[in-house]
Amino acid sequence: MATCLRLRSCRAPRLPPAPAARGLRPRCSAQPRRSAGGLAGLSAALLRTDRFVDGCWLPAAAAFPVHDPASGAELGLVADCGVPETRAAVRAAYEAFCSWRGVSAKERSSLLRKWYDLMIQNKDDLAKIITAESGKPLKEAQGEVVYAALFLEWFSEEARRIYGDVICTPARDRRALVLKQPVGVAAVITPWNFPSAMITRKVGAALAAGCTVVVKPAEHTPFSALALAEVSLSPMFLANQAGIPPGVYNVIPCSRKKAKEVGEALCTDPLVSKISFTGSTATGKILLHHVAGSVKRVSMELGGHAPFIVFDSANVDQAVAGAMASKFRNSGQTCVCSNRFLVQRGIHDSFVKKFAEAIKTNLHVGNGFEERTTQGPLIDEKAVEKVEKHVSDAVSKGATVVTGGKRHQLGKNFFEPTLLSNVTRDMLCSHEETFGPLAPVIKFDTEDEAVAIANAADVGLAGYFYSQDPAQIWRVAERLEVGMVGVNEGLISSVECPFGGVKQSGLGREGSKYGIDEYLELKYVCFGGL
Repeated sequence: MATCLRLRSCRAPRLPPAPAARGLRPRCSAQPRRSAGGLAGLSAALLRTDRFVDGCWLPAAAAFPVHDPASGAELGLVADCGVPETRAAVRAAYEAFCSWRGVSAKERSSLLRKWYDLMIQNKDDLAKIITAESGKPLKEAQGEVVYAALFLEWFSEEARRIYGDVICTPARDRRALVLKQPVGVAAVITPWNFPSAMITRKVGAALAAGCTVVVKPAEHTPFSALALAEVSLSPMFLANQAGIPPGVYNVIPCSRKKAKEVGEALCTDPLVSKISFTGSTATGKILLHHVAGSVKRVSMELGGHAPFIVFDSANVDQAVAGAMASKFRNSGQTCVCSNRFLVQRGIHDSFVKKFAEAIKTNLHVGNGFEERTTQGPLIDEKAVEKVEKHVSDAVSKGATVVTGGKRHQLGKNFFEPTLLSNVTRDMLCSHEETFGPLAPVIKFDTEDEAVAIANAADVGLAGYFYSQDPAQIWRVAERLEVGMVGVNEGLISSVECPFGGVKQSGLGREGSKYGIDEYLELKYVCFGGL
């Protein structure tokens, strides 16, 4: 928590409503650089390439290229921030926190709501940016923008519901109070697979709580983070003399080469009070090591290896529909994608047959901008190589390729939606997260066997199962060692519900009424002499 000692000079004033407010566009004399190409046809105002610090668009000493994963074409050169730029962004966020923490909940709520409104107004262009830099089909990208905006709407409402407590004490002359206060500057490190939603899910909660943020987006998808900064300070806001104040939302893109040093700088900076990270378990452990020295608040949403269980009592058609939605969204590149399909012996053959038919009929590989496309490219060739490795390993150990199984003819980052049967627990795809369009099916006999296989992983983010047996539903839902369970449902994410896992899938929860608590500290006040 940013303590009173550290913030002795912070008066925490209320934001002035007049033009003198910090919300006005700050003192930037130079025109910001914009993307030079690859994103033609999009709103030029949203295509930013500089870092965004203290309300200003600033260049960095170096730049790195961002590529379209579908074609390999360069989309633009983006500011490649290092440790000096990171420290500057943290300082700007820290100084802004001195004022932002004192802004009324109602005012913070209003600003977040306006940010939501502008995201919705710009949703088509924001979606095109997502598709261009991540390869995600445009319809999915449009859905992500709405989903991302809804976090701003949700936390704009939660900002006004940060309640403390009054506790009765044994002493008649004392009263005990519990206050909730913002932790301070939050460093937000986000992945490429949901380049807008993973930002707003964290930033919405942080700003609602009264924290300021420094966002380090994934090197594959910096344009979305920078576009959100532009939207947050849109001229439409200025017409009403409002907007997210300078220093409250900062963005420092960087290349893969500099990601390690920037991550370490954020974790070790004494002015940062909170780290929020979404990404791999391996990277999360590295960040935890850096954070340990200063004992910062941490929330992490890490890797998953979701089981998808189909019991004999299940409705096969419903199970197949759920499997399609859970497995192949974003070409299998989501942390809650089903990675292991456990199907009971009595229903196994029927499920595999219908699942294969659905894959062949409903999935169409292509460029994300093509209307027919449901499966875009994987993010890079390294991701394709991992899918190839899992398929090759499984086949070498006796698995059968029902459909797919190889790279798609469209290019090096495309892979065919793949279904494997006769999969066993010793195969890589059974105990490693694939993060691609691979659906391995394992046959089981009993409920206990299925639960044991599902719980054998050292991660536990999401799990799914299909059953029409009420007693079994209660048993399995309680026994699965995951943070989220889908019962007869393949899509479970919602802004109103807590998102997070157990075991090595992370710490804390995002979204829902619980998400804002990750950015608040409790303070007990004993009021005596009454």
